[in-house]
Amino acid sequence: MPQPLRFRVGARTMASVRRNLVRVGLSLDDALSSDRTALPQLPAAADGYLITSLPADQIAATIADNSQCIALVRQRYARRYADLSGSFDDYLAGFSSKSRSTLRRKGRKFAKLTDGELDFRAYASRDEMAEFHRVARQLSEKTYQEKLLDYGLPDDTDFMSDMQRAAAADQVRGWLLFADNKPVSYLYAPADGDTLVYAYLGYDPDWGRHSPGTVLLLEALKQLMEEGRFRRFDFTEGDGAQKQRFATGSLDCADLLLLRPTLTNRLLVGALAGFDRLVGLAKRVRR
Repeated sequence: MPQPLRFRVGARTMASVRRNLVRVGLSLDDALSSDRTALPQLPAAADGYLITSLPADQIAATIADNSQCIALVRQRYARRYADLSGSFDDYLAGFSSKSRSTLRRKGRKFAKLTDGELDFRAYASRDEMAEFHRVARQLSEKTYQEKLLDYGLPDDTDFMSDMQRAAAADQVRGWLLFADNKPVSYLYAPADGDTLVYAYLGYDPDWGRHSPGTVLLLEALKQLMEEGRFRRFDFTEGDGAQKQRFATGSLDCADLLLLRPTLTNRLLVGALAGFDRLVGLAKRVRR
């Protein structure tokens, strides 16, 4: 199906070119498995594959197995996750004493702003998720994630249907943090088997100095560990400070593009590779 190949600087897309790609997205369980990644047969109308979260130690073998294709590693990253199987106290013990103190202080400071107790609400059933979405969508419209990154909580029909199906199967969770009975942060996490996926998080920018996203995420992880329903929390790609802070493990991964060796595709791969090198050089210079 058509997929955009983006020329990106950070989270901003400067341009994109569409190609008919077979997308092979590895789940966290797939990525952690020692099994080699098997690709489906490439349809005649497809331009190639886009493989996401491919373990770094499989890159060379995957390229060799598909030597008829032009290969380009689009990005490398740590796929971070949190183990939910232990107790919350044991989880906190994995932080430095300074980090534990900082997290507790953030929680206490936020609670003082809301009559001394955190107004934290969890959602799981169909009716609860419908209410979560209604409130979180109103909040999402205020967030920088939606205004600047075009990555707010979706409200299209497909998303709503998927959310309701997942809720009926106990395969999704949502959380909201309130202050003075007004929502200030939300987190949405669908499940992939017994792994919850960090999909959408946002907060009211007027409350940003009070770290509502951090407070909400810590409370959500605590609730999940007490619930015992899920085994892992997948922070997916990206290496932001919050993901580094809350993860208990990580796996080096990459997104690999494999295209048929047409002239147009060769030119495209050359342009993408050159653009990515320039962006990488600019980042190193800025440091």
